Parts: sequence; C-alpha cells; structure tokens
Amino acid sequence: MNRAMLDLWVGFFVAIGLVALGFLAMKVGNLSGASSGETYALYAKFDNIGGLKPRGAVKSAGVVVGRVADIKFDPENYVAQVTMQIDARYKFPRDTFATINTSGLLGEQYVGFEVGGDTEMLKTGDTIKKTQSAVVLEKLISQFMFNKAAEPSAAK
Repeated sequence: MNRAMLDLWVGFFVAIGLVALGFLAMKVGNLSGASSGETYALYAKFDNIGGLKPRGAVKSAGVVVGRVADIKFDPENYVAQVTMQIDARYKFPRDTFATINTSGLLGEQYVGFEVGGDTEMLKTGDTIKKTQSAVVLEKLISQFMFNKAAEPSAAK
C-alpha cells in the first residue's frame, strides 16, 4: 500500500470520527430534531425552577412528551413562567400536576406531568394551575443542619 492510499484511508476514518462526535454532541445537547410533528403550548408558573433550562425535557410516566420552549420571570407575581411545547399526540387532563424533577442525584432537571382524572383536556395556551417547584439540595441540607443544631443535647 503506497503513502497516498494510506493517507486517504486515515482521512476517511478521521472524517467518520468527526461526524460521529458531532452526532453525539447533538444528542447530548438535545439539539437533534426529535420532535418532528405538531406541538401545542402549555404554561406553568413555579416559585423556583432550580436548574431547569430551555430545551429541557417534559416527561410523563418517564416518557418525553415535549420540551421546555422558554422561561421568563413574571415581575408582577415574582415567579418563573415556563412555556412548554407538548407533542400533539399527547393530551393531558385539566387537573394535571406539573413538577420540576431531577434525573438522578445530580442530573439534569425536567418538568414532570402527573395526570389527574378530569375529563376535560388542556388546550393550546392553557396554564397548568397545580405546580411544585424544584427541590433545592442546599436548602434541604441547611434545614437539616439547623434543625440538628437546635435540638437539645442529651443529658449526661
């Protein structure tokens, strides 16, 4: 095998490697076009969104049913308003509960839907009334530590 043919094969494998790295980067960054169909917008207001980011997942029963489209601060009510684009294949009852959850102990945050039993479904532009904000790990730890410090010590 001559030098030119060897260089051609090396270049070919380098190009395949770069394409594979680009594909993995898009998958990890949620930039791939996973949602190829129609969507509808739902809104929810949270006191604390933690580390939720645009393009974050919206899941119900562990299945991705949409993506976070936008996050804005409401200066009148001092809450975060989250806009979500939900796949049109999935309909949710009006009494659906939206929570901000974490994948694993230190994983990414996502919006979780816990469905209710109402017969009327949410429509485009509706706001989910029942929400639960993100649990901030630092707050839990400080509450635990301050409660421990406030407990009276055992008599010796």
